[in-house]
Amino acid sequence: MTYTGEVEVGGAADTQDAGDLQITKVAVGPMSNNAYLLRCNLTGEQALIDAANEADTLLALIGEGGLARVATTHRHQDHWDALAEVVDATGAETVAGERDVEGIPVATSHPVATGARMRVGSCELEIIEIVGHTPGSIALAYDDPDGIVHLFTGDSLFPGGVGKTWEPGDFDTLVDEVESKLFDRFGDDTHFYPGHGNDSTLGAERASIPAWRERGW
Repeated sequence: MTYTGEVEVGGAADTQDAGDLQITKVAVGPMSNNAYLLRCNLTGEQALIDAANEADTLLALIGEGGLARVATTHRHQDHWDALAEVVDATGAETVAGERDVEGIPVATSHPVATGARMRVGSCELEIIEIVGHTPGSIALAYDDPDGIVHLFTGDSLFPGGVGKTWEPGDFDTLVDEVESKLFDRFGDDTHFYPGHGNDSTLGAERASIPAWRERGW
């Protein structure tokens, strides 16, 4: 079946191949968080983005292939609620933005900043810090050599706007970061995968940035 990225809690996962990287998306937990299982089609190595909730669901998705590492996009609890159980069951390494590790109650074996890389077998994802939703939020970019860029944005970017902010000035910081580090760098065909809800492309959202700035959220 054709990948849509439209998943719901309790429903089936959705899978697509992005060249050598297989991407499986599943929705879990009371806040309908997205978790993404990445599998290298050449080596079989697997990694997870956001062990958000429902450890049993995530472990069933991981299956017998094992898990090399888990990346947590930011420190909010709904994105790491199943992290301890998944790590205990798999022995996976943990990856998170260096400015958010103190807010994640599972030890981070690999604190990262912009320019770091996370490997999944022969595939490689670039770490991009996005300040605003939290101080240490990260996005992860996989540039398919034979296709498009696939961007995992956590709660920093959604279809229709940037993530929630709380302190004065944080919204301006977040929209500036998203525009300069994502929209100004990557093409319109870049497919992005947020922490909740459906996917989108940068091209579908780019023209709306001035409206996001004007409304202030």
